[in-house]
Amino acid sequence: MCISNQCDILEIFKRFQMRNPNPKTELIYYNAYTFCLAVLLSAQTTDKAVNKATEELFKISNTPSKMINLGIDALKNHIKTLGLFNNKAKNIILLSEKLIKEYDSEIPNSRDLLETLPGIGRKSANVIMSELFDAEYIAVDTHVLRVSNRIGLTKSTTPLDVEKDLSEIVPKEFHKNTSNWLVLHGRYICTARNPKCHECFLNDLCKYFFQCCG
Repeated sequence: MCISNQCDILEIFKRFQMRNPNPKTELIYYNAYTFCLAVLLSAQTTDKAVNKATEELFKISNTPSKMINLGIDALKNHIKTLGLFNNKAKNIILLSEKLIKEYDSEIPNSRDLLETLPGIGRKSANVIMSELFDAEYIAVDTHVLRVSNRIGLTKSTTPLDVEKDLSEIVPKEFHKNTSNWLVLHGRYICTARNPKCHECFLNDLCKYFFQCCG
């Protein structure tokens, strides 16, 4: 079952907005470059782990040239607690070189161009565009995919299809904040295990609640 009533969809996102008008990423960053790296590093790991790993790294290497000067071995030492750190370190160096060579060390304001950067896929590009450039893109990670399906906003099972579904049904005024709302909801209320359904402010509109707790 999917929610087909546009009034219910509107009500869901009005409630998100009322409770958290300006949802923020939990990644800690200092400029566009460090945010781009934090997003890259967050793949298959938690924001909390990324923030811990980058606390010292971003103090000494907050530009592409500084990162290249730091070198891949020292970079690996900073991020070795993160999953896939060897591949992530390689991509960070390649990304930094590409930014210097092609973009004057600036993060490009284009999803298509961002997706050409090593280690940056569509989801990451959507996150970067939304956070840095106020683009109305919806990024779909595991939280967004899970919560969207549980609530009944979509039946799709792939990130791209969920992104397309949400982009069609969510009123455009909410697009910029949709990802952060759903991520935070999935992180703290609609958790993968033991979701806090009886505490949820959406349970009267939620497909999962009706099926499992109603």
